[in-house]
Formats: sequence, C-alpha cells, structure tokens
Amino acid sequence: MITLVINAGSSTVKYALFRNNRQLCRGIADRIGFSDSFVGISSKEDGEKKLKTKILNHEDAISKILELIIDSGCVKGLRQIDAIGHRVVHGGELFKESALIDNRVISAIKKYAELAPLHNPPNLYGIEACMKLMPGKKQVAVFDTSFHQTIPKEHYLYPIPLKFYERYKIRRYGFHGISHNYVAEEAARILKKDIKKIRVITCHLGGGASITAIKNGKSIDTSMGFTPLEGLMMCTRAGDLDAGVPLYIMSKEKLSLQHMDDLLNKESGIKAILGFSSDFRDILKNLGKKANNEKKANAKLAFEMFVHRVRKYIGAYAAVMNGVDVIVFTAGIGENSCLMREKVLENLEFLGVKIDKKANRKKTNRKNCAIISAKDSKVKVLIIKTDEELKIAAETERILNKKN
Repeated sequence: MITLVINAGSSTVKYALFRNNRQLCRGIADRIGFSDSFVGISSKEDGEKKLKTKILNHEDAISKILELIIDSGCVKGLRQIDAIGHRVVHGGELFKESALIDNRVISAIKKYAELAPLHNPPNLYGIEACMKLMPGKKQVAVFDTSFHQTIPKEHYLYPIPLKFYERYKIRRYGFHGISHNYVAEEAARILKKDIKKIRVITCHLGGGASITAIKNGKSIDTSMGFTPLEGLMMCTRAGDLDAGVPLYIMSKEKLSLQHMDDLLNKESGIKAILGFSSDFRDILKNLGKKANNEKKANAKLAFEMFVHRVRKYIGAYAAVMNGVDVIVFTAGIGENSCLMREKVLENLEFLGVKIDKKANRKKTNRKNCAIISAKDSKVKVLIIKTDEELKIAAETERILNKKN
C-alpha cells in the first residue's frame, strides 16, 4: 500500500510518502500565502530539492506537493497512491482511535475546532484539498488526542463543578499523542521489551512540550490538558500557572480575554524569561558567554526553570505508576540538548537512573535512537527521533485493513 501522509498547519503542509510503511520521500510546503513560499522534497535517491514558488492556499500547496512527488519519480501518477492519512490535533471524546474520514468525522473536526482553533481548521483544509485533488481516495484521520483516551476519569477531570464537564466536556485531553505513542513503542522494540509490561515516561520537548506516563502500553496521565497551554514551560506558552494569576493581571492591567490569551500562549514561557528570543538554542548559546551579564543571567534562569519543570513531571509520573522502567526524550529540544537531559536526570538517581555522560553527548545513530543510561542503570533512558508521519501511515493502513 502506498500512503500519503499530510500534516497541515496554519502556513505549512508537512508530508511524507510511504510504501508499506517504508518511506519513499518527505518534505514541506512552507510560508503558504507569503511572498517567500516554497515547496521541498527529500528522498534517499535524489537528496533534497527546494522550489521557490507562490503558494496561495492549502489546496495550492498540496497540488504542488503532488506535482513534486510525481516529478521526483516516487510514484508515476496519483492513481498509485492508495490512501491518505491526516494528522488531526483534536478529536475530543468521540474518537478513541483513528477513523476513516466521512461526513460524521468532518463534522466532528469542525466541532472540536472550538477547542483547537489553531490546529483543527488547517487540518480540515488539508482533508478538503485532498478530497478535491484526489476524489475517491480513502482518507484516515489520526488524532493526537486518541492515544490519551485511556486516561482514567480521576486523572482527566478537573476539580471544578461537574456541570462544566457535562455541558462543555471540560477535561484533560492531552496532545502530542501520535509522538508519545510512537516513541514508547520504539523504545519497547529497541529494548526488546513487551510494551504491555513496562512503565514508560515519554518527554516530547519542542516548541510545544508535554510529558506522558504510559503504563502497559496505555497513556494514564499527560501534562497538557483541556488545551495545549497546560503543563511544562514551553517556548511561548506559560504552562502550569495559578489560575488566580491571569485574573489578577487582567484586573490590574485592564486586559481583555483575547489579550490574556495572547499573553499566555504567545508571550510567555522561554520568551518571557529570556526576553529576546523564544528559541531554546538561544538559551544554550548565552549560558557560557562572559559578555552581556543580563543575557547570561536570563538564559541561566530560563534553563533552570525549564529543567525543573521537566524533572518535576518525571518524578510525579514515576509516583503515579509506582516506578518507571524507561524514560524517552524526543522532539527538537529533547533530541538535541545533551545539557538539558543531563541536568534533568542528575536528580533522579533515587529512581535508579544513572546517565552515561559520554553516550548522552553523542548524536543519535543512523536509526535515529540512542541509549544514554549507564549499563547498571535500573531505568533505561533513550533518545528517539520521533516520526509522527510513519505512525500516521501505519495507523492509516491499520484502519483500512480493519474496514476491509
């Protein structure tokens, strides 16, 4: 089966093409609607290509992606593509697993756009564009929230009047589920363990960041909640915050709901503490600098705040699961910052964690993974490069085989 995977964002469309879960190519259409837009492709046979071209909208982006895939020789024509898998961020309580896209699924994606206004609408643009450009092709929605539907009720409910859950379904949903699921299964495969018999804590640390407790292959708690704002300190998001803080600031500063929303989602986190950037790499660049003491001080503070919150969640989830067997770091910060990993792990020796500092400083191998725990560590620690597109392709094939 040849599966096209589409991950549509507000101004980007990431894509990958797989034959029986083996990657043929992948790439991105970026800066949609801007003057400097481009579409790119990467494959083992031809390397990387980047084409600067005007991209009007998501349909135009996917049209250009399809042209590029055919021109590259990955497929001879659209007829060879058997199915399309889409990342959809929010599926609410309705979808406990991936689903074949029909009118009911499309209506639900629209409904849950209220809870994920930055994500579900562009996800839907991708679906509708593929329907128009490749009519009749089977399409599957793979939801980030589905993996977390196994979280027990006492973990996902908030201690507010139950009527708000009953009326509006206000609860913990969790996100990054595709990534958490993928790296947990990869960790079990690499370690030759049964995923149903181990306790895994997965740390997806990127621009958005979340941590998940996975017991016997199922998500039982996760740091993001009703929205992707809860949990860890992120690049521009505040994460956990006393609910009284925004109310107090709104009162003192006379801020509107929209202004407060922008402050918490776009002006907080690393950006708020570092001051001049929201990029974790800029923290690392300024940690060792002798010049500009203010930048160095802010970088040190932001780094220590980030590390503290990651470490705190790992400790909490070890308690929730009565121990931990495997810890996995993934996504941009998780995969690339050896200093962050070292500092997070050095206070977890009471759990039986011992880090191999030399292994931690090395890059992941050609299989995009590395074991960075010492041989006598009771807890195995891994870096695994996440591959959400591969997981989506596998899920698409599973759902279609299930329907046949």
